[in-house]
Amino acid sequence: MLRIQTRLPERYTSASPEQLHNWIGQAKATLGESLFILGHHYQRDEVMCWADARGDSFKLSQLASARPQARYIVFCGVHFMAESADILTSDDQTVILPDLNAGCSMADMADLEDVEECWDALDAIVDINRVIPITYMNSSADIKAFVGRHGGAVCTSSNAKAVLTWALERGDKVLFFPDQHLGRNTGFDLGYQAGDMKLWNPRFELGGLEEKDCKEATLLLWKGHCSIHQRFTSQHVADFRQEHPDGLVVVHPECDHSVVEVADSVGSTEHIIAYIAQAAPGSVIGVGTEIHLVNRLNEETLDKIVLTLDPLVCPCATMFRIDAAHLAWILEGLVDGKVRNQIRVAPEIATEAILALERMLQIC
Repeated sequence: MLRIQTRLPERYTSASPEQLHNWIGQAKATLGESLFILGHHYQRDEVMCWADARGDSFKLSQLASARPQARYIVFCGVHFMAESADILTSDDQTVILPDLNAGCSMADMADLEDVEECWDALDAIVDINRVIPITYMNSSADIKAFVGRHGGAVCTSSNAKAVLTWALERGDKVLFFPDQHLGRNTGFDLGYQAGDMKLWNPRFELGGLEEKDCKEATLLLWKGHCSIHQRFTSQHVADFRQEHPDGLVVVHPECDHSVVEVADSVGSTEHIIAYIAQAAPGSVIGVGTEIHLVNRLNEETLDKIVLTLDPLVCPCATMFRIDAAHLAWILEGLVDGKVRNQIRVAPEIATEAILALERMLQIC
């Protein structure tokens, strides 16, 4: 998806960290309760220190909707998160993304046109009324709307099992996107075997599958992934255990199934945080998720050692785009009455996307 971010004025690009810190602080104080800054767990520390709330994308969107006095919601995350916040907040609230280039490669892997072509192809060979589309929260608003329109639901990494169970009580087959790994790991968790799950590659006719595969599969998994979580391997876990024989391993379900199989615990970002908090003092914990969160957990958990499983550390490149300079530019603009980088979801898309989100809330 093409997004064009305005080049920042030199005032911000040449400013020192101390200057940016002061400008953000002054603007935030001036805006008061009219401002609510949301910080996703993967954000830089220079941004996260200003967050009024931390969390994953859906939790933060819910918190924004519960804060009606906040006229401006500044979402320090990525594009699909700001879209979800705009869908869930009132018309009186303005959602802002500090850098429009902060997208999500996984979300962009499920393009609406490709998904509609997939749906039409399946309609030609199976009873499409028995196919339930499920999309991960990490997807665009128009994909959520597609799911809402066709009787499906959204899921998060913490409730995917409940949502897939709901879907398979209503149909014979689930089309799951955009993350194949969350879909596959949830399928195994529900007791399905590898043969029950087939990978749909939108680059090929019929997803690169035989008609027989499409008819027999219970879970059709979209060929998408998180570029960060896919980096982790079972060898990373083995190396960690060799160096720390008594260590614990917790990973995100966006990791490959081979990693999930050998971890001590698997769960969402919130699960990872809780798992580390509940571990015994003195524990050494290897974590399979984004490095900014891992480092922050290590710094804030004084009685344990928290390490990344990947020795070649790689931050989420799109999350990394939002920095103190962009945040200062946004906030000083608001002080001057200028709204920059507002994220708007068209009403007709929002209406159908809300259906998919509400179904998830009813399930869970």
